[in-house]
Amino acid sequence: MNAASALYAGSVMHVRLKPRRHRLVYRLFSLLLDLDEIDALDRRLRLFSRNRFNAFSFFERDYADPKGGPLKAQVERLLGAAGLEPDGGAIRLLTMPRLLGYAFNPLSVYFCHRRDGSLLALLYEVNNTFGQRHCYLIPVGADDAVPLRQKAEKRFYVSPFLDMGLTYAFRVTPPGEELRIAILASDDEGPVLSAVHSATRRPLTDGQLAGALVRYPLLTLKVTAGIHWEALLIWAKGIALRPRPKAPDAPVSLSPSHRS
Repeated sequence: MNAASALYAGSVMHVRLKPRRHRLVYRLFSLLLDLDEIDALDRRLRLFSRNRFNAFSFFERDYADPKGGPLKAQVERLLGAAGLEPDGGAIRLLTMPRLLGYAFNPLSVYFCHRRDGSLLALLYEVNNTFGQRHCYLIPVGADDAVPLRQKAEKRFYVSPFLDMGLTYAFRVTPPGEELRIAILASDDEGPVLSAVHSATRRPLTDGQLAGALVRYPLLTLKVTAGIHWEALLIWAKGIALRPRPKAPDAPVSLSPSHRS
């Protein structure tokens, strides 16, 4: 069993708090992929491949800048540009892989470590259904306690039913035997949307991947279909569409470390 990369099985809950309450819950799995281990995973696992079709596959072009070169080097450049001085420590990506050739990740998270194993930063990579992508890079302080508490101002259009003038508050328990990522989006009057992803670690083996294929058939396609279905239900409740602004010129927004 690989010591770092793993499969995480769990669920996501979204609750829209205003102006109309709306709630949804769905089961899903994610892979935690140490970017230094992906080639070894490709060799060891029959059901997982790098940059080629398989039941489960990882394509670097699905992340960051598709023309920017190796993914770990791209993330390290972003960290360096933010003055964080990466030292070659592990970078582990929590994401849904391509499942039978298809994937859509509303949110992927890079856990960027120092060589001593401590966390240097979290990079939140957000995709919307309009083919756009943006990242929020937030440093982790040496004395930050777990669960990590971080904040970022919304810079990127995601849902057509949410205003741009929001603040994201993140509460993160990094991957261990359990992981938990909670996001609270608030405006000047208070919370608007709450999302919580909770999951349990499982070994990344062909047996576990085969089980995920049975338990979560066509999951990545269902995520996209579910987004559009829930949007229809929200619209039916009378919530107006918000205009889509131009995407940020910079691909990454840097936020200071926050405790709240």
